[in-house]
Amino acid sequence: MNFHLPIASNFAPTVDHILICLLVISSAMMLLVFGLLWTFMVKYRAGSPIDRGAIAERTWRVEVAWTTATFFVFIGLFYWGADVYLDEYQPPPGTMKISVVGKRWMWKIEYPGGQREIDELHVPVGRKVQLVMTSEDVIHDFAIPAFRVRHDVLPGRYETIWFIADVPGTYDLYCTRLCGAEHSRMRGTVVAMQPADYQRWLEQNGSSGTLVAAGQDLFISLGCSGCHNGGGTVRAPSLYGVYGSPVPLSDGTTVMADEGYLRDSILYPKKQVVASFVPVMPSFDGKISDADLEKLIAYIKSLGAETSQ
Repeated sequence: MNFHLPIASNFAPTVDHILICLLVISSAMMLLVFGLLWTFMVKYRAGSPIDRGAIAERTWRVEVAWTTATFFVFIGLFYWGADVYLDEYQPPPGTMKISVVGKRWMWKIEYPGGQREIDELHVPVGRKVQLVMTSEDVIHDFAIPAFRVRHDVLPGRYETIWFIADVPGTYDLYCTRLCGAEHSRMRGTVVAMQPADYQRWLEQNGSSGTLVAAGQDLFISLGCSGCHNGGGTVRAPSLYGVYGSPVPLSDGTTVMADEGYLRDSILYPKKQVVASFVPVMPSFDGKISDADLEKLIAYIKSLGAETSQ
């Protein structure tokens, strides 16, 4: 436990309090156990005149009270930690989403406005930021010690984590999962900026197009619009308003169209076939990069109701 780490996010104080409580309680337990061991070692040492043949008094009340007290103390710690864990991994509404792709041995960051960075993440102070993360190769782990947040980043899946940066500054970013020979080099920085400075940074590092615009270009160039816009000869599900909506499948089940569902539908279209449709869509697995996949998903998420066509 590093007591010199900055406290720079909304989660940092609570995580520190849990660790301190766990440390204090565990230390007290250790001192009690070792204290009793030492007491009995001295009391019943060789040559001690104490009577070892006396029948010990029944102590079940002490034992029950001791077991019950420690049980509730540690259950309380568990509940406290679980509550913080669930809060940390369930982003609230209104978060600013930033895409993160892990690749040996770098972090590729892409912002909603199309700005891109390698091994550097800029965030505004006081705003809820959600990271949508995936890996191009092996398991990585995205960790910002000063924010007390970390999460495994897995290939083939989208993982999310959120936080609010409280203090402007530059903080370390690490991969804390052994991911290969150059694992120690997979590190970067997180720059927390005042909102006005962050807005200026976005403008100064503007892109030629947003993620949505880039995704729309890909959607057209890959031929997706020919089927999913309703004007082609192939009958395919409409994508207008699909994100965040329930989708009935051919096996009788229903899934929620989240980012993971959209990803699987692009890479593995026969995995979850929409009811009343023939699975004729080709797989794009290995044909597009994770960066392009992020753009396509951003575009599909931006599509409103079908009446907006």
